[in-house]
Amino acid sequence: MNFFEARRLVPDQATLTLVKEIEPQITNKPALPAIDYSLVGQQAPVVQPPLNTLPRADVIIITWADAEWAALEHVFCQGDTSMPYSARLKGNWDGWVKDTQNLPSQTDATWDHWGSYRQVEVATRSVLLYKSNTHLDWPGQSLLEAFAEHLISTVQPGLILSIGTAGGARVNDAIGTVVVTRASTLYKKNNGASTTYTSSWQALDPILDQTTFAELLFPIPTTEADLQTLQQQFNAAKGTHYSLAELNVDNLDLGAPVPAISDLTRKDISLLTTPSFVVGTTDGAFASYACIEMDDAVLEKICTSNGNSVNFGSIRNISDPVQNAALSASVQGGWGSLLYKTYGFYTSYNGALAAWALVCAS
Repeated sequence: MNFFEARRLVPDQATLTLVKEIEPQITNKPALPAIDYSLVGQQAPVVQPPLNTLPRADVIIITWADAEWAALEHVFCQGDTSMPYSARLKGNWDGWVKDTQNLPSQTDATWDHWGSYRQVEVATRSVLLYKSNTHLDWPGQSLLEAFAEHLISTVQPGLILSIGTAGGARVNDAIGTVVVTRASTLYKKNNGASTTYTSSWQALDPILDQTTFAELLFPIPTTEADLQTLQQQFNAAKGTHYSLAELNVDNLDLGAPVPAISDLTRKDISLLTTPSFVVGTTDGAFASYACIEMDDAVLEKICTSNGNSVNFGSIRNISDPVQNAALSASVQGGWGSLLYKTYGFYTSYNGALAAWALVCAS
């Protein structure tokens, strides 16, 4: 499938704007639990004092959206206590520092920092946690590439991991599934050829493989009743009358009791990076990819080119599974966006937890 064909699945901006205005009225919204790291023979990350300049670090873990940031904060900085559902909207955390080092002068006035960071120690490894403010869709690819070069030259990591939400591509991946890859495919505009970038990194799974690790994972708290409420909200806002069976195709929106974690680094299955919101569907058009997201291939390109040899991996959680191919792109994208908005906080927790375990084992 070329990029032009992929664009057929992009929802209209009006639908995405409409979904942003919906405040999910779900009732089952438990707090993220305190984490017993000792269940897998490990200790909690050790948070370091705030630093005014970017430090050197062995590993950089990058996340992208506010709900993902909250989950990252919980796993790496506040795991000794629970975190309420409302934290997904917080958008700012104590101890994090805005990164304006080496910021290009020719910037959009509304874009004034690369992102925010803080440092922790994980199993004797220095880890820079980073919430990016720099994306492929805004302020664009050239600045996203400059961002990657900035991190590599300043922090000099051996490994960069990108974590966060993603859309489903494989037709059996339920909400909350975590996929781990070391390859990223970038689709280009104007029907350009896609390019795949592959790192030499390979995930080490001894902690993920422990039976007790499953006890740390958090089942995505979707319920039939809450999905019906979301269906009603979605239909009311959009002026439609789709049934839940049409929207919740193959029951993929009901999370598994134990979220699946798929290490695809040994199979070199690539994720798909697109420059705009693209939806995977049950027709399987994107089923050869691990998931669909909007940044990682650009970072991996820089990590593996321009004289750089930094290992790169993606740990992405499925916040919106594949959509019903029989529905319009507008409905597919709208329902997927609403699921992401409602449950991305929970799906991101398991992705952050998997990232922690992989750093511990590396």
